[in-house]
Amino acid sequence: MSKRRNILYWIATVWLSLGMVSTAIVQLAGLAEEVQKTVRELGYPSYFLYIIGVWKLLGVVAVLLPRLPLLKEWAYAGFFFAMSGAVISHLAIHDPLTELFGPVLLLILTVVSWYLRPVSRKITPGIKNYEQ
Repeated sequence: MSKRRNILYWIATVWLSLGMVSTAIVQLAGLAEEVQKTVRELGYPSYFLYIIGVWKLLGVVAVLLPRLPLLKEWAYAGFFFAMSGAVISHLAIHDPLTELFGPVLLLILTVVSWYLRPVSRKITPGIKNYEQ
């Protein structure tokens, strides 16, 4: 892996992780009335915030830990589904485009981090991935 690609991977991954952790904290704290209001407007129950918040934290741990490539794939998939679902949900209720900035940014960072990940963080054919 080239040095430049590795640097870009870590920049995208750190920003993705910071974004996921910060939004997870807001969701788990449940203190932001604006977040609660948005979730109600989107038609989701308030406990949905706690489920997504915990999943985001677990996903960040999986992405940052060395090895466990299969778990990383699941984490990236979860991030992709959560952020694309957020974008679609905001579009469905005709939110202003400014509401899409966060989810779209995290979606882009998810794809970039996944695409640039080092070989040691990928599923490798012929190797027992649970042992990596």
